[in-house]
Amino acid sequence: MTWLASIPFPGLNLIMSAKTLRRRLHHGDVDGRREENFDTSGYDSLNEPLLGSHEHDDMPAGGRTLDDIWNSEGRREHLHWTFILSQLIAEWAQWLANIVLGSGSLIGRFLPFAAQSGSNRNLLHPYLSPLQEERLGNLRRRLGVPFDGSQVEHQDALKLLWRLAYPGRELPELKSELWKEMGWQGSDPSTDFRGGGFISLENLIFFAKKFPDSFQRLLHKKDGNRAEWEYPFAIAGINISFMLIQMLGLQTGKLSTPAGIKFVELLAGDEMAFDNLYCVAFQMMDAQWLAKRASYMEFNEVLKSTRTQLERELALEDVRSVKDLPAYNMLTG
Repeated sequence: MTWLASIPFPGLNLIMSAKTLRRRLHHGDVDGRREENFDTSGYDSLNEPLLGSHEHDDMPAGGRTLDDIWNSEGRREHLHWTFILSQLIAEWAQWLANIVLGSGSLIGRFLPFAAQSGSNRNLLHPYLSPLQEERLGNLRRRLGVPFDGSQVEHQDALKLLWRLAYPGRELPELKSELWKEMGWQGSDPSTDFRGGGFISLENLIFFAKKFPDSFQRLLHKKDGNRAEWEYPFAIAGINISFMLIQMLGLQTGKLSTPAGIKFVELLAGDEMAFDNLYCVAFQMMDAQWLAKRASYMEFNEVLKSTRTQLERELALEDVRSVKDLPAYNMLTG
């Protein structure tokens, strides 16, 4: 069994550098260039950068008691190790699949199609049951609804999001500087949706209702040592909706990616699989943000890493629902 010693164990560096990941760098406003654009040409899921050259006000940190600090430290430790474990599980499963089903292995010779992976794999269009067809059709209809600030239903949805985000606070006008506190880039949130559509607002509302504790922690940036120039919460949420749509291939007529095919399997058992996956992706993105010690200008890099990690977890054989994803354990309601 000495041959095992020569096999590189994926994710080992993550274990060795666990404490290193907890160390944070202090990010300031580099050279005072708060309005600087950044290049998103390498990330094709966005038609334009949603975290671009717009005025952005940092969220107030607020006062913290000693108990708050101790509670924050305990949760930070829990989230940190949960995130590291989810990465290890996904990388280990991928490594084991390459060993067992690789083209050079005995099983790989008998199962040549199983040995193909990643972008080189030619995937057949999955057979969809009537229930999957119906639910996928409903989801695509949701994707086709643009946000329209003149519609009362869409205005009411924005108001509902505010009430969920800030219970007890007075509801501002639909055009108010107060919306910037939630992470909109201007005083009129309706101008920030662009191609995100109404579903991106529905995703945020779903997150706030189903996992209010996680929603509040991300909104107010309560976990970890944060960058001085943080990502704006609401706009990050719209970016995540974009990322999921592109990753799952929902903008096209056929599902041709491994993640998309796995998603329709999840959809069979959960009509709200997309919204639940959105919550996981948002929590995972924040964990990546902290692990990478990222700041505002690095958001797109963090989003790409989030997509990669989510694709790995979706590829795990024992994932039969969104709740089976390792990162789901980071969510709290």
